[in-house]
Amino acid sequence: MGQKEVKRNKAMKMKILILHGPNLNLLGEREPEIYGRVTLAEINRRLEETAAELGVELKIVQSNYEGALVEEVHRAAKECAGIVLNLAAYTHTSVALRDALAAVGIPGIEVHLSNIYAREDFRWRSLTAPVLMGQISGLGADGYLWALRALVKKLTTG
Repeated sequence: MGQKEVKRNKAMKMKILILHGPNLNLLGEREPEIYGRVTLAEINRRLEETAAELGVELKIVQSNYEGALVEEVHRAAKECAGIVLNLAAYTHTSVALRDALAAVGIPGIEVHLSNIYAREDFRWRSLTAPVLMGQISGLGADGYLWALRALVKKLTTG
């Protein structure tokens, strides 16, 4: 569903894909000094609360497999108005995910729990950010909530 279709059919509940990449299923226990102690289940719960407040529906997917994430991006182009994604390590390595996002043209915002620019230099380059609306980095779990709010606002007001 494209932005024009969203504006035309306000009666239909907007659906947003939340896409979590590799190792995010380990949040809360994996390197908490970098990623915090909030679990993925808690992030998803907060996202659902925010979605209810905004009047949108979420499809939430986590996968450790690049191909599965590519397939979700393809499906999102037909099912969702936009995407909030944290591709984790694939942000810096996956041409396949970058190309999938570019091919479907779905509006999206990239999220990183840690400030990727204050870490190892290989994390400073995102292959996917140039084909998305924006990026939020370093705000922890709240970054997802800000991304969802910003995306819904952009989709509904232009």
